[in-house]
Amino acid sequence: MITLSDVLAAAAAGHVPPPGAGPTIVPQPSARDAGVIAFTAHNVIFADLDEDWIRSRLPDGDLSAPLNPPFLRDLEERLGRRVGSIDMLALAVPSAGRPPIELIEVTDTAHPRVERARRYRDDVRVWTCSGGLLVIGRGVAGRWEAAIEVDPGAQGRGLGRTLARAARHLTAHPLWAQIAPGNAASVRAFLAAGYVPIGAEALLVPPTA
Repeated sequence: MITLSDVLAAAAAGHVPPPGAGPTIVPQPSARDAGVIAFTAHNVIFADLDEDWIRSRLPDGDLSAPLNPPFLRDLEERLGRRVGSIDMLALAVPSAGRPPIELIEVTDTAHPRVERARRYRDDVRVWTCSGGLLVIGRGVAGRWEAAIEVDPGAQGRGLGRTLARAARHLTAHPLWAQIAPGNAASVRAFLAAGYVPIGAEALLVPPTA
C-alpha cells in the first residue's frame, strides 16, 4: 500500500503525482497528521476514513473540490478536527557549506513560533540571530520542515530570505515549507531563497491544538 511518506519522497525526487489522476487516498501517517495536499491537478487525501465515503463527497471531475470548503467541512465533522490555513507548500534541496548568516542554536526559548512548532513537529531545533529566528523539525509524514520569524524592527532588510536560505545548510534532507499565501513577504523570502512551489496543503488539527 502506498503511504504519504512514499508520495512525499517521490515528490522530493522530482516525481509528483501525475496530473488528471486521483485523488490518491492514503492512511494518516500518524494520529497527529490528517489533511489534503493538492499537487497540479492531483489531490492526495490522508485521513483514516472509509475511501468510499471520501469519494462520495467529491464531485466527479472537480479537481479543486478536495481543498474547497464543502469537502473540508465534511472532513472536519467526520474527524472531529478543524482545518488550519490552506498553505502554499514549497520544497528546497539542501545546500553545502556554512549558512550565510551567523546563527546560535538555543534549547530553552519559549517563543510562540517555537511552541507552535513543537505541537506539530518532532525533533525540533531552533537557531536565533539578531532580529530573527529559524526552526527546523520533522513534520507531516516525517518530512523536514523549516519556519522563520523576523522581528518587526528587522523586516524589510532581506533577513527572512537569508534565514530561509540558511535552513538549507542545516540539514542533509529535502526541506519543506508551509507558507500562508497571504503572507506575501514570507512567500517572497522563500522563493528568493530557492524554494520551489510544489502544491497547496490543508491540515486538520484536533480542536485543542
